[in-house]
Amino acid sequence: MIAGTERFTFGTRGKGTYEITQEVQACVDRAGLEQGTATIFVQHTSCSLVLFENADPSALTDLHGYFDRLVPEDAPYFVHTYEGPDDMPSHIRMALTRSSEVIPVSDGRLLLGTWQGIFLFEHRTERHQRKLVVSVIGV
Repeated sequence: MIAGTERFTFGTRGKGTYEITQEVQACVDRAGLEQGTATIFVQHTSCSLVLFENADPSALTDLHGYFDRLVPEDAPYFVHTYEGPDDMPSHIRMALTRSSEVIPVSDGRLLLGTWQGIFLFEHRTERHQRKLVVSVIGV
């Protein structure tokens, strides 16, 4: 039985999506996991994780545009704006998505679909160093 946890930091360049599939697969590789699951968790309340299409960049463009319209910055009704106009919108966007994902692993590989990737979804305008945790369990 293999059970382990690895932490890593990922730097963002501000608002947007950043594919982290390779980083997560590297954690699985280092653990020596052949069959089981990998759980990915982001330790922040202003960014999130999404499984999303990684083949056509226009899908990500549409995702970004949708969230900009759904939760606009500078909305006059937000009270929690201590860290700027993107403060509360970033928390709401995180709440609407996920802070963790569980991916099955077989033959040492993440069992993602053909066009799926794991993305860190940065909701803040400024650059950030984001802390992530990958826990694996299996054989």
